[in-house]
Amino acid sequence: MNSTLAGILVYIVVQLIIGFLVSKKIRNEEDYLLAGRSLGYGLAIFSIFATWFGAESCIGTAGAAYELGLAGVTADPFGYAVCLIVMALVLAVPLWKMKLTTIADLFKIRFSQRTERLTAIIMIPTSLLWAAAQIRALGMILSASSELTATMAITLAAAVVIVYTVMGGLLADAITDVVQGVALIAGLVILIPIVMTSDTVTAIPDLFVFRDSATVHSWWSSLEEWAIPICGSLVAQELISRVIACRSPQIAKRSTLLAAGMYLVVGIIPLTLGLAGFYLIPGLEEPEHVLPMIAQKYLPSWMYVLFAGAIVSAILSTVDSALLSCSALFSHNILLSMKPGVAEKQKLLYNRLGVVGMGILAYILALHAEGVYNLVKDASSLGSAGIFVVAMFGVFTRFGKEKSAITALLLGVVVWMVASYGYEFELSYLLALAVSFAGYIIVASFENGKPA
Repeated sequence: MNSTLAGILVYIVVQLIIGFLVSKKIRNEEDYLLAGRSLGYGLAIFSIFATWFGAESCIGTAGAAYELGLAGVTADPFGYAVCLIVMALVLAVPLWKMKLTTIADLFKIRFSQRTERLTAIIMIPTSLLWAAAQIRALGMILSASSELTATMAITLAAAVVIVYTVMGGLLADAITDVVQGVALIAGLVILIPIVMTSDTVTAIPDLFVFRDSATVHSWWSSLEEWAIPICGSLVAQELISRVIACRSPQIAKRSTLLAAGMYLVVGIIPLTLGLAGFYLIPGLEEPEHVLPMIAQKYLPSWMYVLFAGAIVSAILSTVDSALLSCSALFSHNILLSMKPGVAEKQKLLYNRLGVVGMGILAYILALHAEGVYNLVKDASSLGSAGIFVVAMFGVFTRFGKEKSAITALLLGVVVWMVASYGYEFELSYLLALAVSFAGYIIVASFENGKPA
């Protein structure tokens, strides 16, 4: 076993130990899914940052920049940073005050239980895709750092994240976020000046221009690229769980805003390294290997071990959130809504079994995915157009009832899937947003004069 793989395994073991120790403090569903709503500034800021700053930022974005240049990267870090800013300034306080457990609870409170269940059903595949992206990214790192094949590495990654998530819940995740966040930021900050001052990079004057004019998008295509991470991720359970787990609405708002700034500044680094990697390590068969390979080439061995371990820890954090979200939506909003009066211990069992089941499904998706970046984009797109439209009406207006909500939710899914996979329409997400909005308005207009 080489030193890099050994170092990564040490990170994993430490994280598993933390999960085990924290698991002893978990008494109920709220402790498991929302850390008992106890997050202060430190845990909240790093938890929000680390939940988003995982595979898509470190591995997916660097790989996309390597393969397509600057024109190939929009969502991360720019789109997701804007999403966090909007969440902080517009939604964090209202959502916190509703005392939700999941985003689907909003649809139950504002519309109906049927709307809640439909929302959960639509959102579960989204979180599964997100989890699969993280599992695949972790597998890519293990594969690049060892003699393991990609399939073997992804299998090992899936087993680790399932065990870790089952044990610790959100609180263990938040605690480890602080450690890995500091380590990851430190590693990137050390790596970027070393790479950018190398002779190869300083000899390239056009690093930040578009390498291929064919990848430059039209105005509408650019709007599509921005709408997916902003609108789609504003209603993501992974983000909302962090916001509503804070101790107060003020902490929720300020922590999300600070995490957005941190995310944008740090997120520029993997993008830049991916662009530089095109010239430093040309001809890679797996573009997603570019960041770990640059770190391995330019950092001292001991520092690379720490850096690789920090990336692994960041990915574990992100996949933990995704699997918790899947389990929460299934157990809390579907299964337990049909079985009122269930004891807290039974709720915990359902949630943990849900993590195992969803983890296995995410593993299967990770094996067959084309790449981390595409997985993340699909995760932000699938069904979220309708959910975004209904959530905005639900939070800020009293216009519309159950039928308008269900209409918009179904239109968002169907229109996006048909446009994306049936016709390969370039603006499928914008079309889904527009049709969902129109559907909600039309049906709500008929509902408006009727009693609830």
